[in-house]
Amino acid sequence: MARLSLNLMILAIWAVTTMLFMSKATEGCQGDLQGLITHCAIYVQKGTPMIKPSAPCCDAVRTVDIPCACQHITKEIEGLVDMNKVFNLASSCGRPLPHGTKCGSSTVP
Repeated sequence: MARLSLNLMILAIWAVTTMLFMSKATEGCQGDLQGLITHCAIYVQKGTPMIKPSAPCCDAVRTVDIPCACQHITKEIEGLVDMNKVFNLASSCGRPLPHGTKCGSSTVP
């Protein structure tokens, strides 16, 4: 029963994140944003351990205009996503954001 509840919670977080991110970040940004959400959401959720991203996740990260997407991160998205994990994910996938880059309300250390 606990596993079912966890799976439902993960599904709900994914659905909300997808809805919020796709409605904001696709405006003028290029790349595989759907792939980014599908393959990478589990790596940036708050309250989960930081783990190495998968190859499909990194493939999606490499296609996305990250600075553009960062301009569209809302407080609602930041309520679900750990921005330090976002910065780590970008770096782990070979697309590190320069120090001082603003992403949502966070700044890359």
